[in-house]
Amino acid sequence: MVAKDLIEKYNFTQVAAAKKLGTTQAAVSQYIHSKRGFRGEKQFADVLPEIRSLAHETAKNMAAGKMETEEIMQKFCELCMILREKKKL
Repeated sequence: MVAKDLIEKYNFTQVAAAKKLGTTQAAVSQYIHSKRGFRGEKQFADVLPEIRSLAHETAKNMAAGKMETEEIMQKFCELCMILREKKKL
């Protein structure tokens, strides 16, 4: 979701999004085309609003240059904690 936001809302290239996310362009391409990453909307329906909100906030702050790598990783950790609390992981 973060990769999609960076590309679709903030006009990042796949290469630029990959660099910000600390991954490869190929991985970002797979996220964009839903071949990798989040696909289980039914499984996560009860936490989807929280996931979307966190993803949008993270992408917005990344695009604005307001987040350093450490802060980005912390946001992803927050997402994991939400999913664990809801018994989704």
